[in-house]
Amino acid sequence: MSDTDVPRNEGTETPSPQSWMAHFLWEQLPYVVALVLAVAGVAYTNVSHQPLVGYWEFLALAIGVVCVVTKWPVTQGKDAQLRLIWTQALHWIAVLVAMNVMLMSGVQQLLPTPATGLVLLTLLALGTFLAGVSLLSLQISFLGLAMGVTVPAISWLKQSVFFFLLGAVLLIGLGITFWLRQDRRPTSASMNNQMEA
Repeated sequence: MSDTDVPRNEGTETPSPQSWMAHFLWEQLPYVVALVLAVAGVAYTNVSHQPLVGYWEFLALAIGVVCVVTKWPVTQGKDAQLRLIWTQALHWIAVLVAMNVMLMSGVQQLLPTPATGLVLLTLLALGTFLAGVSLLSLQISFLGLAMGVTVPAISWLKQSVFFFLLGAVLLIGLGITFWLRQDRRPTSASMNNQMEA
């Protein structure tokens, strides 16, 4: 068989690694934005010492919409699409109710304001993870896990900021000391020149 006999597919090109990576990042953008918004909400709550009630509700609804939109193309038939909408609506209404219970004044008196942000993030993380499990979506489940991991990470970071800064100063000091010492050390070539003279 010669080269002229082989059919060529000139219309199909293999995507370059850069375009593939850009497409992958574009698909993951809603999940990354949701994670960044959740962490920003906790950070703002810790700084301002005021719970952001509407912010957390908006974020929960936005993640619910992302859940429906990501599963919509693979859901076949009107009944399945209607079931998707209703199950996700009930799921996220339950998450919103749990969040609002935590924001009631009686409960708020028991919790300091910075803890409220972490509790709301925990509820949002649990709701997101469970939505991912029910939808069999790895991305949504991972988003819930990532939000859940940020809760102890934020509390650990807040408690250890002083130790982190102290360690950073110590490491920078040691680095400068070794760097200055290495510059003062005579090299073997300069030692040979001194011996010959």
